[in-house]
Amino acid sequence: MVRDGLYYAGGFLCAAAFLVWLAGWPYAVPAAALAAFFLWFFRDPERAIPEAHGAIVSPADGKVTSIGECELEGKRYTRISIFLNVFDVHVNRSPASGVIRGVEYRRGRFRNAMAGDSSDTNEQNVVALEADGHIIIFKQIAGLLARRIVFTPKAGDHVLRGQRVGLIKFGSRVDVLLPVDAALAIQSGERVQGGVTLVAHLGTLREGPQALEQAGKSTQ
Repeated sequence: MVRDGLYYAGGFLCAAAFLVWLAGWPYAVPAAALAAFFLWFFRDPERAIPEAHGAIVSPADGKVTSIGECELEGKRYTRISIFLNVFDVHVNRSPASGVIRGVEYRRGRFRNAMAGDSSDTNEQNVVALEADGHIIIFKQIAGLLARRIVFTPKAGDHVLRGQRVGLIKFGSRVDVLLPVDAALAIQSGERVQGGVTLVAHLGTLREGPQALEQAGKSTQ
């Protein structure tokens, strides 16, 4: 259970208790139902994390809405977009083991996260992760309902594949930008589980030290 769920649920339970005292239990049902919803929404199940070397796992639960190439800071990436609806687990996990090289929070719009341009225009948190000698870009993107993005690690921190790293409240989207030569393991339309579903596999080191340093600086 994410701690935020206790705060939301606690408030509605207090409101339900007050309504029971003021007007009777039937009037408290909506508040009690909302308390139960928030306890369920902020669930944080344990996951069995794949251990294969070079494995890239999904950073979130949801549906893969698109897979294609994109450009960032003059470099080509393969982008995997995952849409989270209000019924999905919203805890985010690191797609790979490595070192956080950059974290940048970008203000933006709160439009439908399924729209193609939301990756560039919506409010988001952009993370550069160095893993197995490659730079992976991980975006937490707000949607119509999302109003808060949480990311706990800082630049320089080491994270493990599948480690809990943050949260997007309510409907949202997560993009993973991988080297174009990464071997993909999923297709558009599939449903994925954060920390569990293998989305791609990285090969051996193909990035020079200067490229890694530049990619890390681009998100700072």
